[in-house]
Order: sequence, then structure tokens, then C-alpha cells
Amino acid sequence: MSPSGPAPLEIRPMRGPIRATPSLPGSKSLTNRALVIAALADGDGVLRGALDGDDTRHMVAALERLGFAVDWDRGAATIRVAGRAGVIPSRGAELFGGNAGTTVRFLTSLVALGHGRFTIDGDPRMRERPIQDLLDGLVALGVAARSARGNGCPPVVVEAAGLAGGEARIAGETSSQFTSSLLLVAPYAARDVRLTVTGDLVGAPFVDMTLALMERHGVRAVRSGNEIRVACGQRYRGGEMPIEPDATAASYFLAAAALLGGAVTVPGLGPGSLQGDVAFAEVLAEMGAEVRSGATGLTVVGRTLRGADRDFRAISDTFLTAAALAPFASSPTRIRGIGHTRRQETDRVSAVARELSRLGVRVEEGSDELRIEPSLPHGGEVETYGDHRMAMSFALIGLRVAGIRIRDPRCVEKTFPDFFRRLESLRPTE
Repeated sequence: MSPSGPAPLEIRPMRGPIRATPSLPGSKSLTNRALVIAALADGDGVLRGALDGDDTRHMVAALERLGFAVDWDRGAATIRVAGRAGVIPSRGAELFGGNAGTTVRFLTSLVALGHGRFTIDGDPRMRERPIQDLLDGLVALGVAARSARGNGCPPVVVEAAGLAGGEARIAGETSSQFTSSLLLVAPYAARDVRLTVTGDLVGAPFVDMTLALMERHGVRAVRSGNEIRVACGQRYRGGEMPIEPDATAASYFLAAAALLGGAVTVPGLGPGSLQGDVAFAEVLAEMGAEVRSGATGLTVVGRTLRGADRDFRAISDTFLTAAALAPFASSPTRIRGIGHTRRQETDRVSAVARELSRLGVRVEEGSDELRIEPSLPHGGEVETYGDHRMAMSFALIGLRVAGIRIRDPRCVEKTFPDFFRRLESLRPTE
């Protein structure tokens, strides 16, 4: 251990081909949406396959602080929430969401259904991440919500007296989480809610996921173009809430097959998945891999890698995975539609460009894109900037290149605490 934190973790190269069927954690996005729905539902909600990561821990702790009864069996990956039929038990609370965007943003709308003064805060990076678009949407729906420091970022103060409903315009260019946050609580407004999404909606599949999960538990929204209507008076049903394996986490393991050869199958993902990031398999196919999707799950078979030209606006969490593969491709790779990721856990566009360059990769950075040339990376330390996706994606380079060391490996606890152990499990028996 170094005085400032854990020592960098060295990734040992692997010899392919690999053949594996890894067990992966539950989807972060589905877990936090399901927790909100379960808390608002009539009757208990039981999440099976729930993620045990920092984002979930912050959400569960906040729900308990709000007065909800939560029983979490970590060994069984099961969370039971006693639904309160749209009632927020606490008459005020101070909540902390770390650097979990879904937690902070979903809680901001959830507490609006209550009565009292609520504050939602996060870690230093979260205090730099925008939330004003969501606050403007809540104000339009009759909620007294503001940024405590007046800078459009957390901490947030909500003087709650219930959600009036009505019409709101919500900007889509920064994050789809603002739209999802409002949708999750919309059924409990005093009157119907009509949301109009302005601009290009980044991460649109995550809104599709929200609407599908709402409908699965008894609430139907009507979507027409960029307008979504939710009728008041609908109520969520509790019951079983199965959580799919995390599709973004799966991207690293599927990419390992593309990088090393062999085949990796992720059970539980396929054509019926609620997660938009399963579309990363299409990126791997464009880069030369063979992709199969069926009853047994999603399988990638490694073939010779080639470059790709792809817009990642809808699946931006996976662009880092593609960037890690790009140096090993036979032609250049262009990754577009990623400008909004500059406002996530770190400025991901600059961070990826900087760390690839540090490893000897030829990369050009634009405001909204990266162009990565075929290169021969060398070993070195990778700065993660506290970003779990930087750590997990750059670990892939270490499967091919000796001497790759990941700084602050514990940052993966946000969504995948035992990532490095499971990545090592891909190693063929020698």
C-alpha cells in the first residue's frame, strides 16, 4: 500500500484463444431504477441479481434514511424493499450519493413526492456534474428545487410538497438520466405529466429501459416523437424484479474475446435485453468479430480486428472499451458522438486520449470524437482519474501488452468490485 492509496495493479498478458462463460454483476442502471420503483410500489419489490457496488450502496442507504425498509442479502444478490405506495416516509433528510449519477439524480425527483426539506449531495466530482436541467424540469412540474450553490450542480435542495404535474421541457444533450428521473416519479403527480425532450437525447436507450421497466411493473407511458405522457393515478406493482447482467460490464469480457481470439458467452443477455449497451456487440462485429445472440446468451468469437467508424451517442459508456481495442486493429478507428462524456466521472474524451498517448498510441482528440491509429502500445502506468470505466477498459490493453499498471484499481468498486478477479478468470489453463 502506498501512503496515498492502493499500489497500482499490474495486468498480466494472456495467451489466447480464451473460452469462457463469465458470471457478471447485475446492471447498475436496472438496479437503481428498480429500487426507486420498488420503494414507490404497492407491496414489496424483490430485486434478484442486484448489483453490489457503490452506486447501489448509496441508493440503498438513501432509501433507508428516507424511512424505507430495505433487506439486502448480498450473498444471494437479492434486495427486498417494502413499497410505500408513493409515500416518502421521512419529513426531510440529508442524502449522499457519492459520484453516482443515477443515485443523485433519481433521488432528486423521488424526494419531490414527499413533504419537507431534503438535500442531496455527492463527492467533489459529483459537485461538478450538471443537474440544472433536471431542476428546471422539476420546477416546471411544481417543485421548489434548486442548486444550493447556484451553479447548477449538487448539492441540491428540494422543499417538497408533492409533485403537481403538468408540462415540462427537459434538455436531452447532457444526460438521459434527467428524463428517466422525472419519468420514474411521474405516475404519482397530482395530474398528468407531459415531458418534451429538447435537442438530441444522448443515451436514448436508457430512457427506453426506464419506460420498459415502468410498464413491466404496471405503469404505461405514451411516447410520440420527443414527447412522453404519463397519466396520473397509475401505480407500480411490487413483486419479482429480475436484474439482467450488466451489459456495459459485459463489454470488457466480450472485447477480450475479440482481442485474444476464442469465444466468450455472457448468459442473460440477448435480443430481449432492456439494456441498450448490448448494441456494443454490433461494434465488435464491425471490428471483425463474429457475434451470436440466442437463448444461451450473447457470444463473441474473436477474428482479426479491423478499425471502425461509429457514433457512440446512444451507448457512450462503451466507447472506452472500443478505444482500448482500436490500437490493435488493422486500420484506423473513429469514435464519434462522445462530447457529453466530458461531464461524467471524469472528462472521458481527454482522459482516454491522454492515457492512450502515454502508452505510445497515436490518437487525435476532437471536441466530440477520437481517431485512433493502429499502434504498438508499450507498458506504463494508466491514470484512472477515479473513473471505474477507465480502469476496466485499459486493463484490456494489459491482456496484450506487458507492463500495464492500473492506478487506483479500487475505483472499480463503483459498479464491479471484483472485476480484476473475474478478468483473471479468463486466463486459459497453462
